[in-house]
Amino acid sequence: MVRKRRVFVVEDHPSTAEAVKRYLEVNGYRVEVAGDVTSALRFARTKRFDVLVSDLHLPDGTGWDLLMRLRRRRPVTAIAFSALDGAEDRRRSKEAGFVEHVPKGTDGDKLVDVIDRLTKVNAA
Repeated sequence: MVRKRRVFVVEDHPSTAEAVKRYLEVNGYRVEVAGDVTSALRFARTKRFDVLVSDLHLPDGTGWDLLMRLRRRRPVTAIAFSALDGAEDRRRSKEAGFVEHVPKGTDGDKLVDVIDRLTKVNAA
């Protein structure tokens, strides 16, 4: 039996978080959600996940800072998922360690395709 990949979504807008969670679950993922940096760090102390999907603008910090803090503990495969999509935003995402930068509003299949690709790479 194939293990369901675990996706950790950090998104502060409840309706967006719920929509992303449901869409990913329908596509076969186990999904956990946090709404801010503090909750995400608390969750990551005790839980494992295969991919982080994080908004960049959070109420108590940024997705960039979150990823850098998480990566001090262990390697993290991460996707920036944000309305911030300028050249500088993409540069900062890459610098922070995000493997991909998917703009909000992109077709949901694009996000699933990126997660599928990254989880297959990490499973190999």
